[in-house]
Amino acid sequence: MKAIALLCLAAGLAAAAPSGAAKRPITETDLYRFTWIADPQISPDGASVAFVQVTVNQKDNKYEHAIYTVRTAGAPVPQRQTGGTRDTSPRWSPDGKWIAFVRPDDKDTPQIFLLPMEGGEARALTSLPKGAGAPVWSPDGKTIAFGSTAVADDLKKPAPAAAAERKSDVKVITRAVYRANGNPAYVDPDRHAHIWTIAVPPASGDKPEPKPITSGDFDERGAQWSPDGSSIYFVSDRVAESYYTGSDSDLYRVPAAGGPIQRVASIDGPIGTFSLSPDGRRVAFVGTFNGSPVRSYSQADLWIADAAPDSTPKNLTEAYDNDVLGGIGGDQSSPRGEQPKPIVWSKDGASLVVTTAEQGSSNLKRVIVRTGGLESITQGQHDVVAYTASRDGVIAATISTQTNIGDIAIVRPGASPQPPALITHVNEALFAEIAQSAPEEIWYSSFDGRKVQGWILKPPDFDPSKKYPMILEIHGGPHSAYGNVYTHEFQWMAAKGYVVLFTNPRGSTSYGQEFGNLIQFRYPGDDYKDLMAGVDEVVKRGYVDVNRLGVTGGSGGGLLTNWTITQTQRFKAAVAQRDIADWYGFWFTADFTLFQPTWFRKAPWEDPEDFHARSPITHVAKVTTPLMLVLGDADYRTPPGEGGEQMFRALKYLKVPTVMVRFPRETHELSRSGEPMHRVERLQHIVGWMDKWLQGRQTSTYDQP
Repeated sequence: MKAIALLCLAAGLAAAAPSGAAKRPITETDLYRFTWIADPQISPDGASVAFVQVTVNQKDNKYEHAIYTVRTAGAPVPQRQTGGTRDTSPRWSPDGKWIAFVRPDDKDTPQIFLLPMEGGEARALTSLPKGAGAPVWSPDGKTIAFGSTAVADDLKKPAPAAAAERKSDVKVITRAVYRANGNPAYVDPDRHAHIWTIAVPPASGDKPEPKPITSGDFDERGAQWSPDGSSIYFVSDRVAESYYTGSDSDLYRVPAAGGPIQRVASIDGPIGTFSLSPDGRRVAFVGTFNGSPVRSYSQADLWIADAAPDSTPKNLTEAYDNDVLGGIGGDQSSPRGEQPKPIVWSKDGASLVVTTAEQGSSNLKRVIVRTGGLESITQGQHDVVAYTASRDGVIAATISTQTNIGDIAIVRPGASPQPPALITHVNEALFAEIAQSAPEEIWYSSFDGRKVQGWILKPPDFDPSKKYPMILEIHGGPHSAYGNVYTHEFQWMAAKGYVVLFTNPRGSTSYGQEFGNLIQFRYPGDDYKDLMAGVDEVVKRGYVDVNRLGVTGGSGGGLLTNWTITQTQRFKAAVAQRDIADWYGFWFTADFTLFQPTWFRKAPWEDPEDFHARSPITHVAKVTTPLMLVLGDADYRTPPGEGGEQMFRALKYLKVPTVMVRFPRETHELSRSGEPMHRVERLQHIVGWMDKWLQGRQTSTYDQP
């Protein structure tokens, strides 16, 4: 099948601006005016798309989100369907007459609500003390499966209160993983995510009782009904303390009425997204094969198996050396709501539709079940952020580009080649005011001849005869990728007069298994050399002032920022965000374990020299670059004590200009979904520090005593 090419959204937006109207540079505070789209859910008949629309309430410093629908044909105008400000997870009933969604109740606990599409108010379906989420309709529309950490005892009515007994708040911790980034509480070993069902009442006054379908000491996720409604399939890791054996999870099924659990499919590695064939006889899933020896990075593949106990899976994409269901990293994925990427079966069961990530873009592809061959459905420089399909295979996809946050497009696989029709333009009015640059894609050779992809973003009024300050941006992960998706931070830096370079050094995804795993036991190291080769490539073009170079990055990019300024003095300003300085301490304190030989071969005390050599703090005496540290106080992924706090104290001792910027309540997700005001302030501090040291702009904010 020929590829369907997506038109550049930027061109459409530019056309929307009034003729002759002067455009302004983008600002950091434009974030308050952004609109995001999440969770596009096309109706069964393909006539409408329900989605979550997210905006900022600047006065209250919070995000508000409601369910909208938009028609897929005609003159589509999104219509708000729910009156709440925290509504998420819209899911169509099989007949399209209802939408189930999630909304907090008056106790701020998420519950499942039902909205009649023929008119009327939404009504609560569940009222579980521990809440409910992830609703999934049964094929006949009479029952909804959902996830909850509730247990059967939660449904019992409490006995008459006797004298209140004070309960201890002391935590007794027995597992190596005891907290999770984004969760203010400790992980509760007695609460697990289980599958429940509840009947959909024919009348609004009926109060059906929810029923637990699974229980026990393990979590279940991704519930799906079999086509005949007799079973519910799910994914689970049913090994206690599985960090000793490596990442793994299997596919299971349970009778819809409850009963014994059967394992359906297993590989040596984790199973993620899955989908039952229309006839219910087969199941396709995305799984990551760990391999032996253990790798730092393992690429996901598309597999197929019989939907029967302990069937043998077949890897359909074993010969395809790229990321199945992969995506591209930016800072403007919707801060609230889900971003589904299902596996879509054709009606005849002969093919499957998935996304794949290749060289900084992601697109929809068709995979032929019989041969494993791939055919492009979309192609272009963009990221397919999320999508769903109607029963006839019409796809509603949220598309993001380097110059547009994201809008819904309709893709009709099998139609004659033509651009999919955009049916939303949620930021059109705002972006019509703004002058933005589209980046220049480059490929360059690194120290060993390996080719590396990058992008150069220039100021909107760029003049090649001038000399500009430049900022090198380093992505985190480390197994992720920059590319063709919207990143506000880059656009604002360019608007402030900077050339911005962002690249995908070795270790990045979307370039194949070997490239992604090259940094195993060498992180940081050769990836740093790739970054410096990229800087050299841009400098030789003549429009960058080599005396005004800055560097910044977050997470793994924060680690590499610290590493960079210990290896070279060519940068005159640096901002390390949610960083790592001491691998030794990080091994003990992060919210996940490094018990497997992925980044390090052994535990810290077994090979202290390796941990010491690869820790930026070891080499801190070489630093002369003024450094800002941006830290979230509630970041358990890269704990501040093993990163910015160490760099700050060391540089203060060395009398190198340094400042630490702390964000209360913020987790590792500050840049992507933190409080709106904090996200804006973060941008102001990063560019403020660069302005001070690269452009000589006076400020007292960072004065040293």
